[in-house]
Amino acid sequence: MILPIRAFGDPVLRKVGKDIDKDYPNLQELVESMFDTMYSANGIGLAAPQVGLDIRLFVIDVTPLAEDEDYEDIKDELKDFRKVFINAQILEESGEEWKFNEGCLSIPDVREDVKRKGTILIEYYDENFVKHTETFSDIRARVIQHEYDHIEGVLFTDHLSALKKKLVKGKLTKISQGDVSINYKMRFPK
Repeated sequence: MILPIRAFGDPVLRKVGKDIDKDYPNLQELVESMFDTMYSANGIGLAAPQVGLDIRLFVIDVTPLAEDEDYEDIKDELKDFRKVFINAQILEESGEEWKFNEGCLSIPDVREDVKRKGTILIEYYDENFVKHTETFSDIRARVIQHEYDHIEGVLFTDHLSALKKKLVKGKLTKISQGDVSINYKMRFPK
């Protein structure tokens, strides 16, 4: 089922997500609905707060990037990289910081350069509640960090300089008021 994506300004996007357990109601259906929602919006990541739930759950699928010539050297790692992260905790961020132009399904039509560390060590449960501790680098680490921010109540625009924040403020206000053209289901703050 395709769920409406919460727009910038919705209070749920600022909440720190709560841990869940394997008995969370309709967890498998929720995970599949989140993937369906993400795909319908042409996204590569989606966090539970973006569909109105303040829980520590996000999904990613960077498979489409395997076809991008910018990632030719890691296309095998990106191919079929579809994961569910439950109760994730980033244990360590390391490596050089690098800029990347990020966007967000909750903040359509706003893209800005964000600096993030190149490698992360993360502990999480998958959709079967199997615990993993893994290291990720490159674009995979970046997408995970972006989605992880969502379950911490942080948006990519929070990482911008004061000047950049000032420059995008008008666009953010318009988004929160529903004054944006999108081709996916979205719910705007009341």
